[in-house]
Amino acid sequence: MQLIRLGEITIIYQQTNMKIYSCFWVLAFCSFFISCSKNGTIAPPDPCAGITITVNGTATNTSGPGMTDGTIQASASGATGITFSINGGAFQASGNFNNLATGVYTVTAKSGAGCTATANFTIVTGDPCIGKTINITAATTGTDKCNSTGTITLTATGSIGFTYKLNAGGTYQPSNILTNVPAGNHTIFVKDGAGCEKSQAVTVNVLPNGPLFQNVRTLITAKCGGCHMFGASNGGAAFDSDCNVVALKLRIKARAVDTNQMPQGAPLSAAEKKIISDWLTAGGLTSN
Repeated sequence: MQLIRLGEITIIYQQTNMKIYSCFWVLAFCSFFISCSKNGTIAPPDPCAGITITVNGTATNTSGPGMTDGTIQASASGATGITFSINGGAFQASGNFNNLATGVYTVTAKSGAGCTATANFTIVTGDPCIGKTINITAATTGTDKCNSTGTITLTATGSIGFTYKLNAGGTYQPSNILTNVPAGNHTIFVKDGAGCEKSQAVTVNVLPNGPLFQNVRTLITAKCGGCHMFGASNGGAAFDSDCNVVALKLRIKARAVDTNQMPQGAPLSAAEKKIISDWLTAGGLTSN
C-alpha cells in the first residue's frame, strides 16, 4: 500500500494488478475538484435575460408661448412592478408627468427586478388659438363730412380678455368703442388674452347735413352769397364749401352775431343770429 498526498487530499491505493492509468483518472478528478472548489465562481443568473420592456405614451403640447402646462402620459409593458422616471429624476409609480415646458424628455421605465427601458417624448409650443372661434359684431355711427366723428362699437365672443383696435396700424385699447373714426372702409381687430386675433371689415358712412346746419347754410347763401360765394371770397373767406363754413364758424359768429359786421350794411336780426348760435351750441358740425 502506498500513500500519495496532494495538497489537502491523501490518496491511498494498493499496488496490485490495477493498471496504472486508473490512478491518473483519480488524479484528474481530484485536480478538477480542487480547481472548482478553491478558485472557480459561478455567476448568478441575469434577471433581465429574455425581458423586453417597451415604453409608449403620448405628449401634450403647451397651450402657448412661455407656458409650462405640457404633459406626458407614459406606459410600459413587458415586465411587472414598473416605475417611471423623467430625465433621470426619482422613480414614481405613475407614468404621468405634468407642468412641463417645451423640450425633449427621456422617460425611463424600470421593472421590479431592475430591468430598464427608455423612450423620448417631445413637447412643442402649442397654438393657443386652436379650437377657438372668435366672433365680432360691429355697430357704427356715421361721421360728419368735415370732421372724423364716427364711432364703432365692437362686441366680441368666443374667448376672454379682449382688446380692440382700428386698422392694422392702430394701437390696441381696452375699450370696445372706437371713436373719431373717419368716413370710409376700415378693418377692425380684436385680440384675446392669449393673443388670438380676429379682424373684420367695417364701413363708416358720412352723415347727411343736419337741420341746424342746413338753416345756417340757407342763411349764409341768402345774406353772404354776393361777398363770400360763387367765386367771391371777401377777406379770404369763401363759403361755397360746407367744410369751409364749419372751419370758419368762429369767424362767422364773431362778425355776424357778436359785432354785427356781417353782412355788410344789413346786420342780422335776432332770429337770424339765433340760427347761428343754436347751430354752434349743438356742435357746429354739418351733421348737427
